[in-house]
Amino acid sequence: MAGAGGGDAEGLRREESVSGGVDVWSDAVSSHAPEHLLVMVHGILGSTTDWQYAANEFVKQLPDDIIVHCSEKNMNTLTLDGVDVMGQRLADEVLDVISRKPELTKISFLAHSVGGLVARYAIAKLYRHPNSTFDSKAEGTICGLEALNFITVATPHLGSRGNKQVPLLFGFITMEKVASRVIHWIFKRTGRHLFLTDDDEGEPPLLQRMVEDYGDLYFIFYSAIL
Repeated sequence: MAGAGGGDAEGLRREESVSGGVDVWSDAVSSHAPEHLLVMVHGILGSTTDWQYAANEFVKQLPDDIIVHCSEKNMNTLTLDGVDVMGQRLADEVLDVISRKPELTKISFLAHSVGGLVARYAIAKLYRHPNSTFDSKAEGTICGLEALNFITVATPHLGSRGNKQVPLLFGFITMEKVASRVIHWIFKRTGRHLFLTDDDEGEPPLLQRMVEDYGDLYFIFYSAIL
């Protein structure tokens, strides 16, 4: 039930937020609430259960320090809506978590597969410039939180076209060319993004735009946290 929380035999508490997603933190008595938010993002056609075991283990190892949020806004077939659409959903979801937990001061992201692209887009939406324009050491934040770690696993940051990244195509250029023309039949808009065949009003492919700051999105911010 949304908003309901409960503990278990392992000393963990879980709560499903109203806007989606599952928060996991330690049920152990502590002098302070965890200040570090870890956002876990699943891959294509995935769900919150993909990261549930890892979320539990993180909290067990760092009970006083971390609260884990398993993203739920882009589950199952919603992962076919496109990296930008999913990224905006994730950004909104993270904003909700932060608003509900004012004790948070730090944030990290751990994402799998396409979830890594979604997380990158969301971070670019959530990035905030330093408050001071005079302090050369001032750093940007993720909605006021200090950015610590950005980790992706098996994420096609350069897309899935070429370099034998799709095993089923056996590295044959001809098969990859055919796949790039029909991939959207299966993976819809996300497929176009992965194979760099999207053309939004004459703009370069989205993944190409994401290699540097583009418009009001600050993708180059990653160089400071990688």
